[in-house]
Formats: sequence, structure tokens, C-alpha cells
Amino acid sequence: MDMAEARAERRLAAIVIADIVGYSRLIEIDESGTLGAVKALRTAAIDPLVSEYRGRIVKLMGDGMVIEFASVVDATACAIAIQKAVAARQSDVPAERRIILRIGINLATSSLMMATCSATASMSRPGWSSFVLRAACWFRGPHTIR
Repeated sequence: MDMAEARAERRLAAIVIADIVGYSRLIEIDESGTLGAVKALRTAAIDPLVSEYRGRIVKLMGDGMVIEFASVVDATACAIAIQKAVAARQSDVPAERRIILRIGINLATSSLMMATCSATASMSRPGWSSFVLRAACWFRGPHTIR
């Protein structure tokens, strides 16, 4: 066993992956309006709920995000609260312009290494293709989710 293996810490984590359904179509219709609506939803609903349920946004992509929770109960409750808040904030938006989130939750073990400042997370779920995330400096070293 080398020094990196000796310093590994394993823990259970609930990983929430969310993306916007039809994002490319929404951007094509109205890029600035869509980007503004996504930012407004994050600021007013998503970010406060992630904090309230003790989550941590690990990665943001154009149409999605990866959020880590210590508890699958908090992850599930937060996902439900986000879906309700996003729907409520868009009740007056025409159906073809609404932002709809697709959310998946995966319970995984994570291995934290304290050596470097780069991260790799990969996971697969039954029925889903493999999801690979490369990030830098969100974790203190390589981060693998299995």
C-alpha cells in the first residue's frame, strides 16, 4: 500500500444529478431569456434549497449540475422541493418555454484522497449511460464515486 492509499477516507454520499429537459431547444428559441430564467431559478429556488437541505453543488454545466449530500433522505427531500419550487415559479410561463428539470439520485461510496487538487467522479446507474465528471479543486484530491 502506498502513501496515497494509506490516506484514503471512504464515506457514503448521495449524488444528485439534474439537467434541463430540452435545453438546446430552449436556447435556440431564446438564448438570453433561457439563460436569464435558469439564473433566476438557481438564485431564487435551487441554491437556497440545496443549502437548506445541507447539500453542496459540486459541478455546474450549461444545462445541469451535480450536487452532493451526506444523506439520501436530504437529497430526496431537496430534489422534491426543487421540482415543486421550479414548477411553482413557472406556472405563468407558456408550456413550450418552461424549464423542466430531470433529476436522478445515486447513493455511492466516495474515496477522498488528500494529495492533489484535481477530481474525477464517475458513476453508472441501471438504465443510464455512464456519467463522467472531471473537475478541479472542488475536492482535495482524486474523488471517485462507484
